[in-house]
Amino acid sequence: MTTTTTTLPVSGPPGVAVRVLRAAAILACLPYLGLKSAWLAGSRVGIPDGSVLLEQPRLMAVANAVTLLMDLAVIVLTLLLTQRWGLRVRAWLLALPLWVATGLLVPVMLGFPVGAVAGLLGDDGHTTAAGSVPFLDPWVFTVVYGGFIVQGLCLGALFVRYATGRWGRLWRGTVGDLPAGVSGPGVRAVAVAAALALLPAAAPHLAWALGMAEWLSPSRPGAPTVAFRAQEALRVLYAAAAVTGVGLLVFQRGRALPVRVPLALAWAGSGAVGCWGGWRFLIALAPAADPSMEPTGLLTLAYAGEMLTGMALAGCVAVFLRRRAG
Repeated sequence: MTTTTTTLPVSGPPGVAVRVLRAAAILACLPYLGLKSAWLAGSRVGIPDGSVLLEQPRLMAVANAVTLLMDLAVIVLTLLLTQRWGLRVRAWLLALPLWVATGLLVPVMLGFPVGAVAGLLGDDGHTTAAGSVPFLDPWVFTVVYGGFIVQGLCLGALFVRYATGRWGRLWRGTVGDLPAGVSGPGVRAVAVAAALALLPAAAPHLAWALGMAEWLSPSRPGAPTVAFRAQEALRVLYAAAAVTGVGLLVFQRGRALPVRVPLALAWAGSGAVGCWGGWRFLIALAPAADPSMEPTGLLTLAYAGEMLTGMALAGCVAVFLRRRAG
């Protein structure tokens, strides 16, 4: 993608809507940043006695520091998308963190409401493996995930505005209007290989969505809850969106579709698969206080497979956009 052409209204201050979205995104980060800062300072606010989070304080300190920096990055991205200096940032340096943000926020934005509905049905999805002590107080989920949803909505709206002004020509027209050179045999081969490799990685999610208990982590004994099954069904949908979106773009199927439709599916789907799979993979690699509670090797491989295939599908999108930009 080029970085010189832009149609964004860069003269003068941003409009009222942009300022509201920017302020809302930044304010939505504050509760999470406050909690993480408190935990790093030694506070146990929101963490009940007996929580597994208290079993490995050094590991949790590292995790809290990393996630605090990740949420600070949301503020940086928000400013970048709304300031004139943001137009000078190279395309890849902006697209990569926004793809990661998409991949981590979309599952929360969709999954948390699903969990809330399941909670209304008497299905509590926030208990630990032992089924007794929750690892966080219930109010923490509402505050933190509610903030994530606001962040995702505001950051997404600002990104659409920014990207439309700077690169909107890349997804104008329909799939049928695309020149053959935007894909090619190499990209198509990667897309097919990634789609095939994603099948076994997504298989556990499909099994759990259907109510099966095979391959579950030892930290989740018994039959899957309603909330867990619904969220696993969403993970299957993310994989389907990624494969469908990339397939439509590189094989130029659905010729009457606007280019932005498969591109949005490919962007959000590959991000949700690759980034959330990568996050779960890192968690699986972390040593558990009780070795019997560590995820199975098969589950760890499934997370790794999601991470790698999601990145491969995102790579196909990157090549498509690069060639489309000329």
